[in-house]
Amino acid sequence: MRHDDWIVAPGWEPVATVFGALIEADDLGGAAVAVHADGKLVLDAWGGRADAVRDRDWHGDTPTVVFSCTKGMLSILVAKLVESGAVRYEQPVSELWPEFAAAGKGEVRIADVLSHRAGLPAFDVPIGFEELVGGASLPGLLARQAPRWRPSDGYAYHPLTFGWLVGEIVRRATEETIGRYFTKTLADPLGLDAWIGAPPHVLARVAHVKTAPSQVAASVGLLERAESGDALPLFAMTLGGALPPSLVGSGAGADAGLNDPRAQAAEIPGAGGIATARALSALWSSTVVGTHEVSALGAGVLAEALAPASEGPQLVAGGAPYPRFGMGFQLTSDAQPYLTARSFGHDGAGGQLAFADPDHGVGFAYVTSTLVGSGDDRGRRLVEAVRSVL
Repeated sequence: MRHDDWIVAPGWEPVATVFGALIEADDLGGAAVAVHADGKLVLDAWGGRADAVRDRDWHGDTPTVVFSCTKGMLSILVAKLVESGAVRYEQPVSELWPEFAAAGKGEVRIADVLSHRAGLPAFDVPIGFEELVGGASLPGLLARQAPRWRPSDGYAYHPLTFGWLVGEIVRRATEETIGRYFTKTLADPLGLDAWIGAPPHVLARVAHVKTAPSQVAASVGLLERAESGDALPLFAMTLGGALPPSLVGSGAGADAGLNDPRAQAAEIPGAGGIATARALSALWSSTVVGTHEVSALGAGVLAEALAPASEGPQLVAGGAPYPRFGMGFQLTSDAQPYLTARSFGHDGAGGQLAFADPDHGVGFAYVTSTLVGSGDDRGRRLVEAVRSVL
């Protein structure tokens, strides 16, 4: 499959070929992939359906919900704040946010929040959709909540709470919401179609996210096990509260969950970012090489931000390992192999993938409206294709 409007620089045809095959095999939705090399766009491809319900094809400027790739966007923002001296990774959160010291959290550092060691992987009470899209009360809930473990005990992935914790740290440091600060600091200077809280004029072109049947079954099965009392702490706390299966809009025609325009317009900073593949690729490229005349981060802060902080078995979810983490950034690991040992980025639910590689000066992004889950190898196949041409 090849589209006349794709950008495919000489030598990058193998990646376009792999992507074309992925699109042809997807009868549920669409996707896009983009690669910047040495600050220049060398691959920009898309295809499939952005919204089968409303009969919309995927175009080059089609944005989609990027789920936890949003965490990578936040991590870049915090690194910029560290680089400017506005915050320190080793700084206790309570120095910026005094209320956070409640329930024994006074020594929890910004570094602990970013590396998923804060002991707040989910809310103690179920969070409904209206609270999720409202958001204003959620940092306060976390500030009052007792941690489930000490940072020195270990780590466990914070699927949604990461966003409100980091968002409040940024708000306290800048006096701006995370969405506004992202737009002013990164999206506008780089000219990106990327938002944490999409503006009204964008909502009509956002792709409609659908889960593959296998992923729907897996989500429902986990929810049933959590409700029956099975020992699935992380899933019970998230799927049973703020992250029901409907958050990804499994209904064929439903504007449910993150397909709801209210959710897309809201600042849901752990999982609700909206972006094109082209924008994410440029963003990550800017962290390792000048892109659109912007170098987002310097080598000094990157060295600090990419030092491994959490890896190995998690404290919950049966101890399953997760990708290694630095200061919010996922580092290359067996669980999430990127391009080289020095690559860093963040993946997202159902197949989204975005990262940078300093060795090759590359920014990469793959986004899709078809969420697959376990066994999904689409991102890996594309990364392997990129590796083959470098």
